[in-house]
Amino acid sequence: MGELRAVAVTAPCAEPGRTAVHVVVPAGIDDPRSPSGGNVYDRRLCAGLAALGRPVHELVAAGDWPDPDPAARERLDRLLAGVPDGADVLLDGLVICGLPDVLARHAGRVRTVVLVHLPLGDERGLPAGVAAGRRDRERAALHLAAAVVATGPWTARRLVAEHGLPPGRLHVVPPGADPAPVTAAGPAGTRLLSVGALTPTKGHDLLVAALARCTDLDWTARFVGPDDRDPAHAAAVRAAVDRHGLAGRISVDGPCTGRALRDAYAGADLLVLPSRAESYGMVVTEALARAVPVLATAVGGVPETLGGDGDLPGLLVEPGDPAALADGLRTWLTDPAVRAAARTAAHERRTALTGWAETARRMDRVLA
Repeated sequence: MGELRAVAVTAPCAEPGRTAVHVVVPAGIDDPRSPSGGNVYDRRLCAGLAALGRPVHELVAAGDWPDPDPAARERLDRLLAGVPDGADVLLDGLVICGLPDVLARHAGRVRTVVLVHLPLGDERGLPAGVAAGRRDRERAALHLAAAVVATGPWTARRLVAEHGLPPGRLHVVPPGADPAPVTAAGPAGTRLLSVGALTPTKGHDLLVAALARCTDLDWTARFVGPDDRDPAHAAAVRAAVDRHGLAGRISVDGPCTGRALRDAYAGADLLVLPSRAESYGMVVTEALARAVPVLATAVGGVPETLGGDGDLPGLLVEPGDPAALADGLRTWLTDPAVRAAARTAAHERRTALTGWAETARRMDRVLA
């Protein structure tokens, strides 16, 4: 899996005397073949902290997280051993929450802050025993940390309920959203987009089943996201597209980043997020930054991310139910008043989004 490596990403504006932070992130953070909300968050956070003048030392951890082999565990242990006593260490929960024994060897001599994107046991498609083991290890790791950061209010509440964490040790630091041009809406709203990895958690299989119930309506759909994290599930999604005779209407396009992802949003009338589990839903704010409405399952932190104040910039449906998802799609595609109201609300929500600089400022206060 390769060695762990340390990279200094301190900006030229680093302020003398400011305490450095050592940030442990999973390898592949910059791999365009494997984009994820967690990787984007980590990358933008490191850059934002450096821009605030804080020295940042990025520690890149290669391994099959959160279930690494012994060699990856040993390398991570060695890397943490090289961090000076008393230093601040911010660790991505995907890397450290499965290794409380490694964290225990260092928590007493460095100040550890653990960043939780999605509780480990909430990933869908796991055998019950694997999910339970991940929860147990995560609970032990988080109780060792000096502080825990959740990326949204729902995740913070989940960690308190699931692991009994004292609320005073929990901090909420939501992701930012980049400003983007408003997408020109098609009058009939027929261009559907779903952004996310082809895994059971993201629910593309549910979306295919829902779209198969809407073949009497005019629509096209694009699925963009990594397809190598659960190859069997990705193959099943593609097979379902073929089985329902939808290959001419649904394109499954693989990972998409940078300009290609921006172009995908620019060509969308509606973002569809059919997830079975979701702690925040960064793709929701990516869509809203372009005033693109969202149809999503009411799961985890998604209602909070989508809702904000005022009218809903889209539709929420029950999770795990293709029929409910199909009903939401049918409402969107057949009711011009619903589309108009959602677009108006999306324009309003767009102006209330905060940027990544605010994310960095909030994390900087946690590390102070």
